[in-house]
Amino acid sequence: MSDTPSTSFSMIQPILSEGQILSSRHVSVTHPVVAKRISFYKSGDPQFGGVRVVVNPRSFKTFDALLDNLSRKVPLPFGVRNISTPRGRHCITSLEELEDGESYLCSHGKKVQPVDLDKASRRPKPWLSSRTLSAHVHHHPVIAAASTLRPPRRLMVFRNGDPGTRRTIVLSKRVTQSFEGFLQHLTGVMRFSVVKLYATDGRKVPSLQAVILSSGAVVAAGREPFKPGNYDTQKYLLPAKLPGISHRVYRKGNAKSESRKSDNWRVSIITSDLPNAGTTSQIYIVLYGQLRSSAPIYLYGTDGAQFQDGHEDNFTIKIGDIGTLFKIRIGHTNSGHSPSWHCKEIKLQNMNSGKQFYIPVQRWLAQDQEDGEICREFPVLNKGQAILPVTVYEIYVATGELWNAGTVANVYISIYGEKGDTGSRQLFRSTSTCNFLRGQTDTFFLEAVHLGDLYKIVIGHDGLGPGNGWFLEDVVVKDPTTSHEYTFFCHRWLDQGEDDGKIVRELYARDNSIISARQKLEYKRKETWAAERWKFMKGNTLQFYNRLTGGFVRLHPDGRVDASGEKTDKYGFFDVIFNKGNTCIFQSHEMRHLSLALDNGLVTGMASGAAATELRVLYQPNRCALLQSARVPGDMVSFDHHTKTADQSTGFADLSKEFVIFVKGVFLNSAVILLATSLCQALCLQPDGSCTGVGNQSEKSYWRVHKISSGICMFESVKSARMYLRIKDGQCDGTGTGDVDCHFKIKKNLENASISLESARSPGLFVGLWSDGQTRPVVYTKDENVCFYPQVIQFGRENPAGMSATPNQGEENTSELLKQKETPPAPEDRTFFPSSTTKEIRHSQSSEHPLSEDEWKVLVLTGNIGTQANVTLWVYGDEGVTGPISLSKDSPEQLFLPRQEDEFQVQVGSIGKIYKIRIGHDGTSEQPEWNLQKVTMQHMKSKKILDFVTNAWLSRMQADGDIVCELPVVKEGEAIFPLVKYQVDVYTGQLKQAETESEVLLCLYGDRGDSGLRQLHKSNMPVKFQRGQIDKFQVTAVSLGKLQKVLLRCEASDKSQYWYCEKIVVRESPATAESIFICERWLPFMSQGIIHSEIELYPQEMQINHQPKIQEEANEGDWKVTIVTGDFENAGTTATVSVYVYGETKCSGPIILGSGKHHLFNPNTADIFKINLKDIGEIYKIRIGHDNGGKDPRWYLEEIRLENMGTCELFCLIVDSWIAENDSDGDTWKEMPIVRAGKESLPVVVYEIHIHTGTKPDAETESNVFINLIGTRGDSGKRNLHQSKNNKVKFLRGQVDIFSIKAVSLGKLKKVLISHDGTGPGNGWFLESVVVKSEEEDGIQEVLFPCDRWLDEYRDDGQTELELCAEDSHSGGGETGSVAS
Repeated sequence: MSDTPSTSFSMIQPILSEGQILSSRHVSVTHPVVAKRISFYKSGDPQFGGVRVVVNPRSFKTFDALLDNLSRKVPLPFGVRNISTPRGRHCITSLEELEDGESYLCSHGKKVQPVDLDKASRRPKPWLSSRTLSAHVHHHPVIAAASTLRPPRRLMVFRNGDPGTRRTIVLSKRVTQSFEGFLQHLTGVMRFSVVKLYATDGRKVPSLQAVILSSGAVVAAGREPFKPGNYDTQKYLLPAKLPGISHRVYRKGNAKSESRKSDNWRVSIITSDLPNAGTTSQIYIVLYGQLRSSAPIYLYGTDGAQFQDGHEDNFTIKIGDIGTLFKIRIGHTNSGHSPSWHCKEIKLQNMNSGKQFYIPVQRWLAQDQEDGEICREFPVLNKGQAILPVTVYEIYVATGELWNAGTVANVYISIYGEKGDTGSRQLFRSTSTCNFLRGQTDTFFLEAVHLGDLYKIVIGHDGLGPGNGWFLEDVVVKDPTTSHEYTFFCHRWLDQGEDDGKIVRELYARDNSIISARQKLEYKRKETWAAERWKFMKGNTLQFYNRLTGGFVRLHPDGRVDASGEKTDKYGFFDVIFNKGNTCIFQSHEMRHLSLALDNGLVTGMASGAAATELRVLYQPNRCALLQSARVPGDMVSFDHHTKTADQSTGFADLSKEFVIFVKGVFLNSAVILLATSLCQALCLQPDGSCTGVGNQSEKSYWRVHKISSGICMFESVKSARMYLRIKDGQCDGTGTGDVDCHFKIKKNLENASISLESARSPGLFVGLWSDGQTRPVVYTKDENVCFYPQVIQFGRENPAGMSATPNQGEENTSELLKQKETPPAPEDRTFFPSSTTKEIRHSQSSEHPLSEDEWKVLVLTGNIGTQANVTLWVYGDEGVTGPISLSKDSPEQLFLPRQEDEFQVQVGSIGKIYKIRIGHDGTSEQPEWNLQKVTMQHMKSKKILDFVTNAWLSRMQADGDIVCELPVVKEGEAIFPLVKYQVDVYTGQLKQAETESEVLLCLYGDRGDSGLRQLHKSNMPVKFQRGQIDKFQVTAVSLGKLQKVLLRCEASDKSQYWYCEKIVVRESPATAESIFICERWLPFMSQGIIHSEIELYPQEMQINHQPKIQEEANEGDWKVTIVTGDFENAGTTATVSVYVYGETKCSGPIILGSGKHHLFNPNTADIFKINLKDIGEIYKIRIGHDNGGKDPRWYLEEIRLENMGTCELFCLIVDSWIAENDSDGDTWKEMPIVRAGKESLPVVVYEIHIHTGTKPDAETESNVFINLIGTRGDSGKRNLHQSKNNKVKFLRGQVDIFSIKAVSLGKLKKVLISHDGTGPGNGWFLESVVVKSEEEDGIQEVLFPCDRWLDEYRDDGQTELELCAEDSHSGGGETGSVAS
């Protein structure tokens, strides 16, 4: 929930005699009567932009007068009858309770639905809308599957109690602005006052999102309760057949007759004669056929005495053609004083065909009987046997660990399979005491006729009750009939006030639980890295704490490294001197010539800048980091329990590779920090003065640190000045005034780098969080509810000796910092934090110091139109560049006003002789247009002056639409280098869905620097970047000389907005030669497991009859790999593809090429990658395969081409084979030998593997088993033994299973690695032995690998992976083949 947005009105405050301003929040004297300027928003409607009202005694004498006035301005069905605070926690009942500058919600009842006030207040006016008239929608089946459920385009509306009165409406944007507006629209359509909506089965539809639960039909009612009726939508909406039930195709001539056909059915229901077996509830029935299902049909008569004890009730119903009946669903609405019902049997007769069906029931449908279900399914009997089994599905619903993630709303689920669906079922009886609590997994049981293979669920809640929002982590559905588990990953809010505001989501199955778990883990790692990456900003000083040794890593002067340092050890501090992504160099803070390094697997100190000093930071979900060598992946910084660095021979169990990272100077005075409560939430001050841990990690959650003494600080809200965090009178809130109640001792937790805040006045009391995220004072228990993870937004400074902090210190730079955080980065500096240069600028503006050689005065003259946007400057010299430099001051609203000259002092640095500048703004604020007249730079020491006459518009609407301009230095009346208007032609490809609506940015690089990253905004075409289109743009820059490369960036929000760029053509003028930059790939793209939004393109020399190739800057060992996918339908894959390259020296290890989810490996495409194979020696084989992930992992690989980019050596490897578990040999890996002219290649050998499972009790396993064969010529890689050649069920006790794998000849087999993944019940395994047989030209090889061990985490040594050595070799038909590599 967003906080109250700030307003531009100033507050009238009393002035003390000393000239100090006293906050009106805390004084008790009588004030003069002033007007209150207040914003009012509509409950539950983020589209309503709000109304501003001035409240004073003259305008409104009573609170009721205000309500009447608001009723005319805020569209609510019964007028405004309630005003509450933004989160709906407190109702306002008098004018005195309203606060100046705040925002409130209006509703017509007690119940309030929160809205995001930030979004509502920023809602654009219609005349400012930037949406193009020709905006198009991408229709892509994969995207549709992954998206959230959308409302139906047509909706059938029935009148309550009168199914004959119905209307079909279209859910257009005009009628769905708000739920109240939608009801008003229905009032006009239905011609009676519509107050409530119900689903056809009687459940209330409380919001627009909940309309989706109505299956395309709703019942409109006034104030009366729901009246059951035969609301049959079959005749009017003609829904499609159930997915997967039937794929038969009818001739066109029969289509019309099929759609008109309908059947009459006689339904006979016998209620049991048990005591209280009858019901007062309304009974409904749903019939499922091979073509489709019926709507819920309510069974009611005229005498009102149906379903009594021992009675038989008969009904005649009419439904559309559903095909052959295979199951029914019967249930009731749980209404009346005695809703419980015991049904004995059901008889159905198709009156058209005469077919009869008998269904014995003998079950309770009651929430207080049996399993509590009020809805049951029964299959149709065929010759006395059910044609489908009844299954009790186990449903595991995991609520997320975010604060306030739980819900008290009613949760519903519908499961879909190839044989229909379960219908919407309420999840209300779990094995837990309370359902859907934060961090809890609830288990439910749902009985239904077996659905076959599951493919999706629809899950949502009704939005009722306080705190109804819900963060759903995932849902796992276990089918006991097949023992198969389906995982439905969500990790999103179902909350009208969070995320996209939806309370219903459609989730698709990930039927491989192993891959799903890995994806979930990887997602968690990425979230953790996003939360912790600020620590590795260049210039930070870090400490590395090792939890095993209990000490800090330290680097001694002689280069030794250990992990036994104390917290204050001077050798335990490291400066980040290099940062690129997650690769850093950590230089000793004490000895600047040494940095932490990994050399041949050993941790040591080396000269800064050496390749071994580059370490890659890999974060784990527990907020600990691994430090891996960037040069040799797999080599980790690790220590043993004696605090010494570990080598490769140290046992794994004795190693510790995880480190807790601490940043020095987090709580310096005037620092601005976030107090994160989770990976994406933070401690935040609410408009009513309360504090919550569920705030967004944004400006509203910033706190300024006021250091009182060593280890004691105060925390002041940056958004609401003079409001401090405090503990007082048993409450924890943000209404402190800066007294001792606001003083907190900072307790640091070495185990996870968190802190806890202990009250200095009340020792033992800490700031803690309830499960809903609200703050409260708690006693310290080491629980996570007292842990906060600080993130520095702006570093503070040390206090001068003998001085303590005051609440007023350090406020001057925060607004400047916030602007810098919003300024888009330039190509020269792409970090999202303020650069060191910017820090120097701030320092130079706020402190007195002698003039330096690098200090310049910058004068900026604005023309007739000023701007409030953030202005940035770059200065280019012949020895370097400085920028971005933020031109800002303490009062940004006074800058760049019309016809005003603004003065700044900046540090330019040693960049040599200046030859150009670039100045621009970020296009933000209400006034982004800017008429820039002149820029003057004066050297502060030498008084040298550089004049840059501009007279240019920096506006998206004026001139060429650019908001950045470049200006050359003028010498003797002439520019040193001319201004050039580069003509840029952008070619969008012809591939399907190649177009995009995303922003595209471009940067030109030449001999004389770069153009800066420019948005390609103004095209010659009305709609940019359409499929097969050429867009022409103009980029004006100081002459760059000969063009060297182009940087192209496309920031797509989702896969539907990915862009396929064919090429970029750049000309200086129509008469000059053109530079062509071939792209031919999607943006963003995935390479080696990382998604890249930008790519560097290098110029091509076009030749006649020559296909241009993608040429990239080649380093030693660089190879170009081309992967050709087959040219027929379904040849592509959604899996992640990896390759191993084997050389005489070593193997490259797994190189992740990318995933089919990112527009790679599509049918009839050639995907090109660059990989580095330095130092692996002469290549003799490769192995390529995939992880079998995604919706359709099958892949037909046609060819692989490897080209050495340095020597142009080329290898073409023909595959022409499926790589899939269900095709060909069932292997997901293929090996190919390298063929060289004049040299015999190694053969591909079929290895027959005999797995002997032991005869001990419980020796069998249901886990997935993997094997890796290792010989004198390398290994086969880890292969899944999933297709036994001689047994249907694998790895049974005492059984021998035979498998085969293909691999390039391994020479003499030395050992095997065999393991299992521990999945499935009874996952332990007793392996007796493994025998591997193979045949080559020089003989037959048969090798025995004895085991006689458990692979079980609960038996033996607990290992599930074993290395088995060959015992002996048996030969037959020839000598044992053993060829040395």
